[in-house]
Amino acid sequence: MYIVGCYLAYAALSLTVTVWVARTLHKNGRVFLIDAFHGNAAMADSVNDLLVVGFYLINIGWVSITLKSEAALANTRQFIELLSDKMGIVLLVLGAMHFFNLYVFSRLRNRPRDVQVADLGTGSKLVTPRN
Repeated sequence: MYIVGCYLAYAALSLTVTVWVARTLHKNGRVFLIDAFHGNAAMADSVNDLLVVGFYLINIGWVSITLKSEAALANTRQFIELLSDKMGIVLLVLGAMHFFNLYVFSRLRNRPRDVQVADLGTGSKLVTPRN
């Protein structure tokens, strides 16, 4: 019965942490993305939303794949140790994804700002290098 409790605790904790991190990154990452996209708030918001969807898909997929365990839990100590191992891996994956995203967007911020933005009359913008 310990293993079922561990599965449920792992799923609940992992999903809670995933939702909390995604909301925090979405809310606080907007300013960073607007700067990375050189003031283009519409593009930053769109990318921010897409990043959250990808974040959920990857993390929920990872939690689902790593849910299975061959461990036979005989006591509370083993339950806590298995749960701790599984949560530690989830947190490391979340952290690695976060730092990878920061790296990519810091590279975007450092690209040349010398671009011309043309309004196409449809609400969308075409970005071309200035000559």
